[in-house]
Amino acid sequence: MAIPKEYDPHEIEEKWQDTWDMSMYHFDWKDETRPQYIIDTPPPYPTGNFHIGNSLNWCYIDFVARYKRMQGFNVMFPQGWDCHGLPTEVKVEEIHGITKNQVPRTEFRKMCEEMTVGNIEKMRATMLRLGFSTDWSNEFITMEPDYYVKTQTSFVRMKNMERLYQSEHPVNWCPRCETAIAFAEVEYDARDTKLNFLHFDKLEIATTRPELLAACVAVAINPEDDRYNEHIGQTVKVPLFGHDVKVIGDKDVDPSFGTGVVMICTFGDKQDVRWWVEHDLPLRKAIDKNGRITEIAGKYAGMTIPECKAAIIEDLKKEGYLYEQKTLDQNVGMCWRCKTPIEILSERQWFVKIDNDEILDTADEIQWLPEYMKVRLQNWAGTMEWDWCISRQRIFATPIPVWYCKKCGEVMVAEEEWLPIDPTQEQPPVACKCGSTEFEPEEDVLDTWMDSSLTALHVAGWLTDKEMRNPTQLRPQGHDIIRTWAFYSILRSKALTDKRPWDSILVNGMVLGEDGHKMSKSLGNIISPEEVIAKYSADSFRQWAAVGGSTGSDVMFRWKDVVSASRFFTKMWSIYRFSMSHLEDNISEIVNYKPEDLAIIDKWLLSNLNRLIMSVTESLDAYQFDEAYKSIRGFAWETLADNYIELVKSRLYGDDENARKAAQYALYQAIDALARMLAPFAPFFAEEMYSRLGDEGSVHAQNWPEVNEALISEDIETEGELIKEIAGNVRRYKSESGMALNAPLEKIEVYGTLEDVSDLTGVTNSTVEVIEGEPDFEHVPVNIKPNMGIIGPKFRKQAGAIIKTLTSMDPVEVADIASKGNINITVDGEDIELEPESIVIEKEVISAGRAVDVLDVNGTVVVIVR
Repeated sequence: MAIPKEYDPHEIEEKWQDTWDMSMYHFDWKDETRPQYIIDTPPPYPTGNFHIGNSLNWCYIDFVARYKRMQGFNVMFPQGWDCHGLPTEVKVEEIHGITKNQVPRTEFRKMCEEMTVGNIEKMRATMLRLGFSTDWSNEFITMEPDYYVKTQTSFVRMKNMERLYQSEHPVNWCPRCETAIAFAEVEYDARDTKLNFLHFDKLEIATTRPELLAACVAVAINPEDDRYNEHIGQTVKVPLFGHDVKVIGDKDVDPSFGTGVVMICTFGDKQDVRWWVEHDLPLRKAIDKNGRITEIAGKYAGMTIPECKAAIIEDLKKEGYLYEQKTLDQNVGMCWRCKTPIEILSERQWFVKIDNDEILDTADEIQWLPEYMKVRLQNWAGTMEWDWCISRQRIFATPIPVWYCKKCGEVMVAEEEWLPIDPTQEQPPVACKCGSTEFEPEEDVLDTWMDSSLTALHVAGWLTDKEMRNPTQLRPQGHDIIRTWAFYSILRSKALTDKRPWDSILVNGMVLGEDGHKMSKSLGNIISPEEVIAKYSADSFRQWAAVGGSTGSDVMFRWKDVVSASRFFTKMWSIYRFSMSHLEDNISEIVNYKPEDLAIIDKWLLSNLNRLIMSVTESLDAYQFDEAYKSIRGFAWETLADNYIELVKSRLYGDDENARKAAQYALYQAIDALARMLAPFAPFFAEEMYSRLGDEGSVHAQNWPEVNEALISEDIETEGELIKEIAGNVRRYKSESGMALNAPLEKIEVYGTLEDVSDLTGVTNSTVEVIEGEPDFEHVPVNIKPNMGIIGPKFRKQAGAIIKTLTSMDPVEVADIASKGNINITVDGEDIELEPESIVIEKEVISAGRAVDVLDVNGTVVVIVR
């Protein structure tokens, strides 16, 4: 079958996408012969847009999955969908023009599920188009009962293990989303605020939160601050509100900040929470769940927080309490989803106990790629203020399997055999201990990280009839969710199975726009994978992902990198097409050919090829995709195309059958190995290459090329490099001399020890002779070239006549005079003396009585006989 002259990636990629049997990527649960390689794939949030950051991460995963399969591993590359959560609820409310509380819970959940199913289909299509070797037989969707029954089971088990509890406790609260959020879901933004200086009864304080005066429960000073320590133990009245609060001493008060006196409110920040616990202070709630001011604030009740702040500042000014304001920089904690400033409210919530030491010890058992990313987990563990709040005041999430007895208030946690269950739809099948059968359901739901932190256990077979296969081998993820997904996964795996979740964690960076900023709608620098595929190809996108940067680093998307990728495939197609024109007619014979007499340049190619296989294998084992791909690309373009093919064309087109077969054999080995090594990175292109190479089946079902160390030889490489360099220098010589590259030279003499010059003879179209020893050259002056830089400025008007005289003289005679000193000449009757530097004597090299040109090729003398 004729190979098209031009490579059409869209035609080829669509052909293979429609042709591939995806079952070749399925994990075999019963296979005990191959080592397992289970990847704990990130389940993306099904927004309907498989964005470029997802795509980068999945390219990395696919590189690993395809490579490991070819190495003989039983690979699982599952696909999950992390469905539950606030973004879906917000989108559904927006689409339907409702709030979650305006329709029945079941109806709202159904709306969320329907939208999610549609979004999954869109994202699945993009993933298939990008050529990912996903194991769709191990797909999971967290909103389906088959998955969230495991989340509920984990809740029950951890409750029974006393690793999970319910408590009234301060939590981070988003007034806009009306739900508690975990510390890991709090983002920070630098903003300006006002530091307000107040007369506070007998003291003076500085606060950024005057709207919390109604929630003030104490005033604190540093006991070593001589300005105020006499007031410790006294009480002071709170401005505007008039209630008395204690003055306490605490060493955490910074005497240099503000006035050195701070008010403690419940709660302005995390420090307030610490003091509230340590000093056993009362609780005054000034803000409700909706972000409104409560009744304890009197006339300010019902206001929003900004309204209350403005009103109280105005009243403080009127009453003479506020005497100064200063601008202050601060980091404001915000909800990760809606960017609303969070508040700290005391609410009854469910919590998972965090054992930081256990998590950090387990993290030390895991290989971090790159290693420095582990520091992010360690730093995060050191900042945890309280346990993981796992309850959410939403609807579309895994129900908490709990009821409360209406009669005695007893908390009833579901038994495992009752699961999955939605307590808002079903009552417990047994009575309370007190005998009552009337229950209030728990309406809160679980944090979506409670679902996704089980993925490692789920893909390993937890709570199934299959043999449990944990730990898994790899967790690939972004560095932005180390403090959530990685942290919680380690916590849960250790708690539920007492094992680490994975052997290794591979961390990727973010994708930056061409402007160097993180991609975002507001900056207008977003590029979609579909756009890149439409303009170029999926393989070009994947090459950008491979060479864009090392793992762990942020990667900049640049169109020029995609263009470069496309050009490489054009070049590679040209290499492949040329090669197949010399292989295709007798491919089976070439495959089974046993070479006995390879030329030096064939051995040079095979030595370099095996070094390439070794290098690429080492790079992929270390997850250095950029190094691996650049090595492949460099070998194909430079070693194979620019040098080997050019050197062996005469043999490929020649009449010497043995010489041709040797070149065909080496060429086949290179093309076959390149097809296999390109397979993880450019699956469509590699499949098209391999489809004509003789073996039946997909390249993705073949073995990774093995290194034949017997073919690696430094001596062969040195000799091959010399042949390559001589050929390159002769081509350059011809070009600079205005000769056609295929024009024959009378003779080429190489002074050295080359044993095989057959390919050098062919590529130069000239007789090549290897001569031992050193050449004997005579340098004969043939021309005098005046140095105008010296003669012109010194002799001015006489310069023309001097030059005429010099060029009319015998070059040999002038060279002899110049070798002894200054040159004396007569011009228009006047004697003129010139320094030797005033002329350049051009010499011709004579060897054995012939005029020749001499090339120095890395210390080897090459003589061109004209």
